[in-house]
Amino acid sequence: MTRNTIHFDESINDCLTMSPARTERAAAARRTLAPLPAHGPRRLTPPRTAQPTRPFDAGFYRRFYLDQRTRVVTPAEMARRADLVAAFVRHGELPVRRILDVGCGLGLMRDPLQRHFPKARYVGLEVSDYLCRKYGWVQGSAATFAADRPFDLVVCYDVLQYLPARPAAAAIRNLARLCAGVLHFGALTLEDWELYCDQRRTDRDVHVRPATWYRRRLARSFINAGSGMFVRRGAPLHLWELDQVEVLRSRK
Repeated sequence: MTRNTIHFDESINDCLTMSPARTERAAAARRTLAPLPAHGPRRLTPPRTAQPTRPFDAGFYRRFYLDQRTRVVTPAEMARRADLVAAFVRHGELPVRRILDVGCGLGLMRDPLQRHFPKARYVGLEVSDYLCRKYGWVQGSAATFAADRPFDLVVCYDVLQYLPARPAAAAIRNLARLCAGVLHFGALTLEDWELYCDQRRTDRDVHVRPATWYRRRLARSFINAGSGMFVRRGAPLHLWELDQVEVLRSRK
């Protein structure tokens, strides 16, 4: 597998305002990287190929999900994430009859979510030919997948960093069409890459953008409730003022 290229789609100056301590950590992290060119993507290491030759095949999932020496997440971690999502949805008393897991991968959240919502229909959406053949997922793109009606709960976790800016923005717009209740969303951001993630294990063949890039686009259709929970505007779920991370709606 050749997955060693990290693309920086936005200027580093677009990052979130940071505390002094976090700013110092970010500066230290940036000193380990090559200078940012005036235009175009920045690359941590020279790529061997412009695109992966076998995207999302058996080798990819073996490396990042199955091999205990190199995996970036465990089934137990994803089960805890499903518990978090379910607790938030139940707290808001949102009925869940339909679940869409965008970029579901090995389906690590399917069984935990179905334990929490046994009457809900789970749909796993994947772009990988390999996984669709192996697990029977619905094959499609986050940017273009259409459904006859929206889902009560949508999960899109660690997916959109694999898309360039334009398809990623289209995917966020599509998530708004697909979600009628709660969206659980996460993606590798510039801040995560520089400050938090294990760069030895994390897949570098991704498009890294500042968190503000995602927040601005999500805010058009969702209210950020924290911990990766985004409530669709107009959904039958009330958020008190302090439940909201950012109040971006206009007030008149």
